[in-house]
Amino acid sequence: MEAITADNSDNSNNSNDMLAGPRAWAHVMYGLHALSALSGILTSATVVGAFVFGWPSIIAIIINVATKDQVRGTWLATHWRWQWRSFWFAALWLMIAGLLFITLIGIPTALLAIIGTGVWVLYRVIRGWLALLDRRAMPLPL
Repeated sequence: MEAITADNSDNSNNSNDMLAGPRAWAHVMYGLHALSALSGILTSATVVGAFVFGWPSIIAIIINVATKDQVRGTWLATHWRWQWRSFWFAALWLMIAGLLFITLIGIPTALLAIIGTGVWVLYRVIRGWLALLDRRAMPLPL
């Protein structure tokens, strides 16, 4: 009987089967983030405001925390990190914009930060979800 090695396609299929559940969770999380962003586009909320404070994104972050141990050491872990960083950096920029908005001089800068972060959030959700569909890892920051 032939041993299955790391280069053998049977091992690759087995690995894909093991990641089917976590990959489905990643799709759910991207879908929830996209739903939040879409609600920011279609309602009076901003994209980044809906992304950070919307229930779908909050549920996605809870799922992220609850399931991250299942993907540790796999290419899917990069998607968990991508989504985690997208959420918290958006929250940080929204907080900075809020502080800028308090000052009269900072209002235009705050509005630009809110719009820019909204576009950035859309980019992160779309790029991440497309990479997941292609079964590609996300790049890690330097």
